[in-house]
Amino acid sequence: ATEEPLNPIKQDVKKGKLRYVANIFPHKGYIWNYGALPQTWEDPNHTDSITGCCGDNDPIDVCEIGSKVRSSGEIVQVKVLGVLALVDEGETDWKLIAISVDDPEAHKIHGKYFYKYKPGYLEATVDWFRLYKVPDDKPENNFAFNGEFKDKDFAVEIIKSTHDHWKALLHKKADGGTINCTNVLVSGSPFCCSEEDARSIVQSVRIFTPLHPPLFFFSFFFPN
Repeated sequence: ATEEPLNPIKQDVKKGKLRYVANIFPHKGYIWNYGALPQTWEDPNHTDSITGCCGDNDPIDVCEIGSKVRSSGEIVQVKVLGVLALVDEGETDWKLIAISVDDPEAHKIHGKYFYKYKPGYLEATVDWFRLYKVPDDKPENNFAFNGEFKDKDFAVEIIKSTHDHWKALLHKKADGGTINCTNVLVSGSPFCCSEEDARSIVQSVRIFTPLHPPLFFFSFFFPN
């Protein structure tokens, strides 16, 4: 919930209704662990030189392809494999493909060659993102590079770029619009508050158990 202090995890709401992900045949919901890479931001006021579209005002999304189903809110260290350049309703929406470093196959899966161990997974991912909004009476999504999977080095550059946009946002050098940038860790940020203030914010919110699609937070890892 990017418009609320400390950005708590909440179910997405669209046009006043709770948002759910449609089933895309033959899949049931998400086909990976789906989450976000903190400290990144796809600036809606910045036109991406690759896609020709502005950012979607969110962190970079991560599709973690490991064998374990993760819990909502879990923090997972991942090894970046590559990235897809989705253009979602006219907005740049990068999709990192990664695998948890503690996955049994992580040591042998490198870059785009993960299809050797998970045949058909990449093609299914592209199809899923192309079609997932069609059940909502929206057109198919498009991709830069015709849906070509870009390698780890390319993905790292995208991470660095969106991290720079995030730093500009947290230091009030970029217009974040309605995004609430309250935080406790970013030194020098005009939005930084004390842990005591943050605790008061959390305690002032009514605690409940939400129903929402799984959301995860990922850090990235580069092997030596």
